Amino acid sequence: MRSGARFAAKAMVLSAAGDEAATTIAVRRIGPALVFERLWQETGCRAAITELTGKRKHGFALERAVFLTVLHRLFVSGSDRAADRWREDYAIAGIETLDLHHLYRAMAWLGEELPEKEQDGRTPFAPRCVKDGVEERLFAHRRDLLTRLDLVFMDTTSLYFEGAGGQTLGRHGYSKDHRADLRQMILAVLIDGDGRPVCSEMWPGDTADVTTLIPVIDRLRGRFNIARVCVVADRGMISAEAMAELEARRLFYILGVRERTDKLVRELALDDPAPFMPLALSKRGREIDYEAKTVKLAGRRYIVCRNHQEAEKDAADRASIVAALERQLAKGDKALVGNAGFRRYLKTIGDERFAIDPDKIEEEKKFDGVFVLRTNTDLNPLEAMLCYKQLWMVEQTFRTAKHLLSTRPIFHKLDETIRGHVFCSFLALVLKKALEDRIAALGRTGSWPEIIADLDSLTETEIEHDGKRFVVRSAPRPAASLALRAAGVALPPTVRDAAAS
Repeated sequence: MRSGARFAAKAMVLSAAGDEAATTIAVRRIGPALVFERLWQETGCRAAITELTGKRKHGFALERAVFLTVLHRLFVSGSDRAADRWREDYAIAGIETLDLHHLYRAMAWLGEELPEKEQDGRTPFAPRCVKDGVEERLFAHRRDLLTRLDLVFMDTTSLYFEGAGGQTLGRHGYSKDHRADLRQMILAVLIDGDGRPVCSEMWPGDTADVTTLIPVIDRLRGRFNIARVCVVADRGMISAEAMAELEARRLFYILGVRERTDKLVRELALDDPAPFMPLALSKRGREIDYEAKTVKLAGRRYIVCRNHQEAEKDAADRASIVAALERQLAKGDKALVGNAGFRRYLKTIGDERFAIDPDKIEEEKKFDGVFVLRTNTDLNPLEAMLCYKQLWMVEQTFRTAKHLLSTRPIFHKLDETIRGHVFCSFLALVLKKALEDRIAALGRTGSWPEIIADLDSLTETEIEHDGKRFVVRSAPRPAASLALRAAGVALPPTVRDAAAS
């Protein structure tokens, strides 16, 4: 009877809330904090920040200020002022006494330079800061599970400023955002072979990618005690000077090669008669056939790889282009001959006549589905190819996470507050990856926009009914239920007495 009475009381409250017979006092969104508070603790973020604050008295809940900023970055992104307004609609423990200036102070603390005696390992582009200590503690937190860091991938993006961009970070340089008129900074994120964020680097906006590689490698080896380093990079990332430096330091590398413009590769490596080693990989339930072989030329080791499905696609695309070209030439319409896709298959007859060149078509066939690597490792061809394929997967991870790293607008005027503001995006990436890994461990996949939207829709409403106050929770949507299950978090009761909250 008591159980029935409790059920009846809850039913009456829910009915009153649904019929608007109760008075609504407050509505708070609870999904974001429910899931990411647990991950904030389990990834070691809370412990790292708490440990670094030590006995230093900040006079406010610094760890809570950082968590609030990171949570805002996951769901909305934007300035710290926007985060201060955003939190008013959310139930987040321990933020009640925070003000906007506390968020600014927390950002300054994260980007604060360490004392001179702790500057070992700084690069010419960036000093060691508090945020470096956070990264090193996060790595140590999962070191028991990841005892070696064999592969680290680096990708970069640029962030522009409306103002000066700090004392040293804001510089004019090559803008990936096509805003060369504005000062910018360069943000690099280093990710391990499993797609987990390792650390971040921040440089002035006029720093070229190729000049940062060697200092970053040296810094990585010292910070994370890496014994064996293998650089895996795409075309254009490594200059000839950087490659010579890698070899001089006896560092391993696997680099993409421009097979069409590298004469040695185009004329000799692709025609080498050595047999290929086959490999079948499964991608999204579809099997893809690869093959790879080693070719040694002029003291260099090349790995020639072929994707058979991609080769079939290249052949079909070429046949389509040639057919279209034949139709255009039959019409005598030479305006389209300037098309780059057409031009590669043409030869000139006389001064103004064009014809399809069968030799060029035959030459193009050897590039179908082919990509070439250069390496100084002793990995077999298939192992080297798989390492390079990992780079593609990690780059895809980086591209899907760039909305977290686009932290604009940035209104801060000091280097330290800018570094702290941007570092919160890195911490958001850590939490995002942690949730995705836990969802994958369940054998499930989830759309990130749906997860964010469904968690954001989970609310608790405080109502007054018959002179008593109750808290009524909304029903979770499917993506929110998946995230809660993956994080190991239980939902609060559908209805509870507000006095017990």
